[in-house]
Amino acid sequence: MKPIRLPEPPASPRAIGGGVGGITDIFDAGVSVIRRAVVIGNGFPASENQSLGLVHALGLSSHHTLYRVTRPRGGVNEWLHWLPVSVHKKLYIIITQIYGYSRILFSGRGKKLMPLPSENGFSAGLSSVLEADVKNIVTMARQTFEKEGPLLVVACGRDTISIASSIRRLASDNVFVVQIQHPRSRLERFDLVITPQHDYYPLTPRAQEQVPRFLRRWITPREPPDRHVVLTTGALHQVDSAALRSAASAWHDEFAPLAKPLLVVNIGGPTRYCRYGGDLAKQLTASLHNVLASCGSVRISFSRRTPEKISNIVVKEFGTHPKINIWNGEEPNPHMGHLAWADAFIITADSVSMLSEACSTGKPVYVIGVERCTWKFVEFHKTLRERGLVRPFTGLEDMSESWSYPPLNDTADAASRVHQALTERGWALRP
Repeated sequence: MKPIRLPEPPASPRAIGGGVGGITDIFDAGVSVIRRAVVIGNGFPASENQSLGLVHALGLSSHHTLYRVTRPRGGVNEWLHWLPVSVHKKLYIIITQIYGYSRILFSGRGKKLMPLPSENGFSAGLSSVLEADVKNIVTMARQTFEKEGPLLVVACGRDTISIASSIRRLASDNVFVVQIQHPRSRLERFDLVITPQHDYYPLTPRAQEQVPRFLRRWITPREPPDRHVVLTTGALHQVDSAALRSAASAWHDEFAPLAKPLLVVNIGGPTRYCRYGGDLAKQLTASLHNVLASCGSVRISFSRRTPEKISNIVVKEFGTHPKINIWNGEEPNPHMGHLAWADAFIITADSVSMLSEACSTGKPVYVIGVERCTWKFVEFHKTLRERGLVRPFTGLEDMSESWSYPPLNDTADAASRVHQALTERGWALRP
């Protein structure tokens, strides 16, 4: 049996400098040490996974609290998501006060207006997830500073921007705020911004040619990254060498008996910059048929974004195939087992997060649907190809032939930059 290959763990940023957090114990006196974190989430797994991945890489997995920004749901609220979350909430209250029991008049697409949840973890079964309230977090950071030290705040996603920036504005002496994903403007509101390099695609000559001159001033970002912007290739995540080894052990009984090579197929869903439908599903199934002879076994998974019309095509084609197992969506999710045990991956081009995780394994990653991507996603896929991290899936591949590359270590690299920024401020991080 071909042994599974796991990437070697990168050098821990906490080991840099000879001591914990990059500072030896002798220098701890008089240095503010961060031992805890607050994560500001938006309820979207792809975004929250980035924040949790950074916190994990910094060694604070057991010392963080998750807060979440919520929006009203249903009816007219579906048309108000472009507003800042605070404005949306205020407008929702006004609407409900004016119309009272007639709110159903504002119901759209068969959905009634839903009240704001009193417990923010309601949708995920997380009773411990708290509503992201700026005043409460600022008060906590100030009152516990002398005893517990500074507070690391990590946020990701558009709805978290105003919360995170307000916390820094009101408690700048007590917090270090990291915003993941480009906040569009006024980067000085944060201590550090971590964002993929392709978010700066609008500043490239090629992008400028695609935008009329009178619209260019409205395209963000408007300026090149400065010294407190950390550029990554892809998305941050929680997949590192330790996590893969743990998953390899946890999923051993299910995956070890499978015939090799094991091909894992991850299917996402169309997005703003990667639009497709059943045509891509048919292309995928046809190409998969061509490579099945060189596969020992195949595992297929869909994401939460996968439309039924796409999953139905795949299930109809391969649902009873003896070599292929299609995950039915029930827990436990085999995703980490797939990452640990797969010999190769095929991933749809729409998902930056799935591609980033797969590329962190150092194993062959094939991408399908790149030609359907536009704007900054073109730049993202170009970077992956130039670094030798991915190849296009054509259906002509021999899956028994392997190839490798230095694993993508965006999360560890970003964590190292956080340590560096803290050191420049005269702070340290000690889990």
